[in-house]
Amino acid sequence: MPAGKQQTGGLGSGKIDHVVIIFKENHTFDNYFGTFLGTNGMNMPRSPNPPHRDPDHRHSAWLTRQTTAVRQQFVEADIPSYFAYARKFTLCDNYFTDVAGPSTPNHLMVLAADSPFIDNPQPGDPSRISTSLPLSLDRRNLSWGNYGGYAFQYLSGVGGRNKFTSDQFAKDAVSGKLPNVSWVYATSQFDEHPPDPGKGLMGNVTRGMLWTVDQVNAIVKGGLWGKIAIVITWDDWGGWYDHVDPPNVEAWKLATPQPSYKGTQFRYGPRVPCLLLSPYAKSGYISKKLHSHVSLVRFCESIFGMICPIVLISIKLLPRHPR
Repeated sequence: MPAGKQQTGGLGSGKIDHVVIIFKENHTFDNYFGTFLGTNGMNMPRSPNPPHRDPDHRHSAWLTRQTTAVRQQFVEADIPSYFAYARKFTLCDNYFTDVAGPSTPNHLMVLAADSPFIDNPQPGDPSRISTSLPLSLDRRNLSWGNYGGYAFQYLSGVGGRNKFTSDQFAKDAVSGKLPNVSWVYATSQFDEHPPDPGKGLMGNVTRGMLWTVDQVNAIVKGGLWGKIAIVITWDDWGGWYDHVDPPNVEAWKLATPQPSYKGTQFRYGPRVPCLLLSPYAKSGYISKKLHSHVSLVRFCESIFGMICPIVLISIKLLPRHPR
């Protein structure tokens, strides 16, 4: 596993050629890192692993979260490698989803900084987003890959292009042949999404963590460590409690999918963990700056010279190497 040292400096040295966004499922910050020393966390009873059920995490459930969200958490013994990454690299404890709802709206935010949905859409919904990060990368002749994601279908001009299986990512990483930006999604066995009844090992967070570690190790083995930034984050809150209320910066303007939703909080959604792994990441650093899934879009744009940067990592002239 790569290790880190303290770095100083700023973005813009052109040392990063690849950004990898590993998008896991359905855990709040307190649910995973509430016991991590130095963070704004909250101790709660320990959750079984896997959880007994999939908590309701639609927008309607978020509106009643103070009384209905599940107040349980996992500890370092459940996800030791995530804790190790947090100690060696950067952990954000003020990072929010962009929609106060479930998966699909937030999957779109990390692709396009936009969502026409506040809840998961019905099958066959024709809604499309006209601008997105994949299209911006296309215009600049930069490469990108969708490893196992489903929300690309809602992006105009993207659809099934550059679509690969989840398993293909590690193969490409080991061969040292990754695109400039990769979005990586685990299959249901390893995505950490709490299980429906009777699904066995699905939802086991330790198994999901080990899958993530395999992806990181494949990157290192392929020789890409010196020029990469790896982001590990979780798409939505999953119905788990988090004691930090997200800033209310935008209301939902429509009376759909339920009339009662109109005027309720759309952005931001609940706080989730975000880890940044890179030879240029601040080591043992807990970021207190407000970030969200849209920050990852801006981060990619800044790395590849599209807009002014946000400060998530620091860069010196020479990278440190994994050990």
